[in-house]
Amino acid sequence: MNFIFDDTFIRKKLKAFNSSDRLAMSHEHFTNSAIVFLILQYKDKPYDLVLIRRTKSKTDKHSGEMSFPGGKFDPILDKSYLDTALRELEEELGVSKKNVNVLGAIDDHLTPKGFIITAIVAYIDKDVRMVKEENEVQEIVKIPITFFANKKNYKERTYDLKGDLIGVGKFNYRSAENKKYVIFGATSHIIVNYIDIIYNLGLMTPGCRRINCEDIKDRIIG
Repeated sequence: MNFIFDDTFIRKKLKAFNSSDRLAMSHEHFTNSAIVFLILQYKDKPYDLVLIRRTKSKTDKHSGEMSFPGGKFDPILDKSYLDTALRELEEELGVSKKNVNVLGAIDDHLTPKGFIITAIVAYIDKDVRMVKEENEVQEIVKIPITFFANKKNYKERTYDLKGDLIGVGKFNYRSAENKKYVIFGATSHIIVNYIDIIYNLGLMTPGCRRINCEDIKDRIIG
């Protein structure tokens, strides 16, 4: 399969972030947030995904984890979740929205920690400079899409929840410098969802689903 970046091909597979056809979740006891599913395009080789390792902090529920640039919706600063995603991208990586090309969005994703994540898919040119915000970003990590698209690299365990099969997966990535990165939870699931939408590779275990608000609302409220 050809994983050279193709704007038109990817755009056609996605939905507008405000489309009524896109699964958009909300719940009074959950926190809405948004991320940029950031693509780094090249002309002569498969594109990379740009992830960050979050700086370790006692106040960050996702401290030290691998994620996409993003954060919580701010009703004062943001008119939409698209605003949230682009604002956070500029705050964390110094990438101005004028350098960002939005392709569309995928369905919202829920985390067991009570966050609803809207994933905005966008790309930047390989020459766009990224500067990490030290208080929030420990490291910027570029990982080829071909790594994530290889079924051998995705590990998923399943468990039964009231008769439904729930899938929880992760990727273990080792860089050329022999550094190890574990991509799990919401980040890995958003990547899997994207790959299944764009390339129809079926990484997720057949018959299983992700958690939803009703599955965990009692725990969040309590």
